[in-house]
Amino acid sequence: MMKRKFGSHVRARDSVAQENEVLCKVLCHNIVVLIHEMFELGIRVDFSDARQEFMCKIEV
Repeated sequence: MMKRKFGSHVRARDSVAQENEVLCKVLCHNIVVLIHEMFELGIRVDFSDARQEFMCKIEV
């Protein structure tokens, strides 16, 4: 599923960069799946609380 959407090749040359690229693809895949399920199941998500919590962590 991930290979179909984001391609099967890793473009980075360095091994650390390759690992980061694969992790980014996994993160993007998870976000796509969550958004798809939100629309398919009709789940309404409110991120306003998460944003306030995230901003508090940055300020500390």
